[in-house]
Amino acid sequence: MSGWTTKKLGEVCEIFRGGSPRPIKSFITNEPNGINWIKIGDTDLGGKYISSCAEKIKPSGVQYSRYVERGDFLISNSMSFGRPYILKINGCIHDGWLVIKKYEGTFDQDFLFYLLQSPSVQFQFNDLARGSTVRNLNRELVARVKVHYPETVAEQKRIVAKIDAAFEKIDRLKANAEKNLANAKELFQSALDEAMRPKKGWVEKRLGEVYEITSSKRVFKSEWKTAGVPFYRAREIVKLAANGFVKNELFVSEEMYETYAQKYGIPKAGDIMITGVGTLGVCYVVKEDDKFYFKDGNIIWLKKCSNDVDSKFISLAFSTSPVRKQVLANAGTTVGTYTIIMAKNTVVQMPTIVEQKKIVNYVTSLRRQIETLQQNYARQIADCAEMRQAILREAFEGRL
Repeated sequence: MSGWTTKKLGEVCEIFRGGSPRPIKSFITNEPNGINWIKIGDTDLGGKYISSCAEKIKPSGVQYSRYVERGDFLISNSMSFGRPYILKINGCIHDGWLVIKKYEGTFDQDFLFYLLQSPSVQFQFNDLARGSTVRNLNRELVARVKVHYPETVAEQKRIVAKIDAAFEKIDRLKANAEKNLANAKELFQSALDEAMRPKKGWVEKRLGEVYEITSSKRVFKSEWKTAGVPFYRAREIVKLAANGFVKNELFVSEEMYETYAQKYGIPKAGDIMITGVGTLGVCYVVKEDDKFYFKDGNIIWLKKCSNDVDSKFISLAFSTSPVRKQVLANAGTTVGTYTIIMAKNTVVQMPTIVEQKKIVNYVTSLRRQIETLQQNYARQIADCAEMRQAILREAFEGRL
């Protein structure tokens, strides 16, 4: 393209790696003369600037680190590598950062920010970092990255103005989709709360009155297998409740499963598994074809023993405010737990079984409709990210 040139990044700016005084804990300070200690955690995902940091180091640590200044570019060089940020503060950086300095004679600052995010540069970052166990960048690799850019700053500024205008429209679309997504979630919760609000004829029941409540018999870690019958912990129940499926990580042998089934019983269709640790009070209603065993104490087992209760209705009740408050109030410890005794004493307002089933059918239908809306809004949000990349691609191919 006329008026454009291609050079290696190391030819048009200076690139350095950060460094860390060790042990770093010995250099962290709260003293007024401390130097900003800039870390990955001080960034906002998708942000442009770093304008503050959480920690400072002693001035004596500067000689073991890399001092950076306002206007410098930082690039993350490990883990989520290749993300550029513009500094609005002075400070020191550790070796998880690269810094780009003395670019002003070649690049407009905003143009360089977009250039470093462009598909061609990001592709090179990924390609150069490929092959190591933990992919990362270093000064030499980044210096080899080829950049294609207009030779005049005026043209760079024109392109930046075009990108900014396009991104402003995309950001409005994204914000609208995110608002609609949040509204869809609120709509479902509001409809669920209304459907489950007690009405005339409803009765108050403790779960211990309508279920036999227990847990499993203990299985030792030494008895876990890599194949066999799935063994669930609370985390698997959370995934099952959210997605209807889970990738099995732990198993018990068929022999152990059959032995425990005969001695102690196993979950049957219509039983409820409730998380007692981690994310408390998440319910999974057992299906006909389910076959699994589960961790004692981590999961509360509600054995269905009454035809006057619909387990799906009870599962819905655990997503409403009155029951959630009971679960969390009963837990009430630093490391919360929801126990068998707590479950037995949890109060649920219940209509007749006919009305329970009607409510379940209504909420299930509504959930499908809301999930369709949520998928559409999530797709719109993803499309916005793709549109941003398309704009950058056009900009740095000289078509903007």
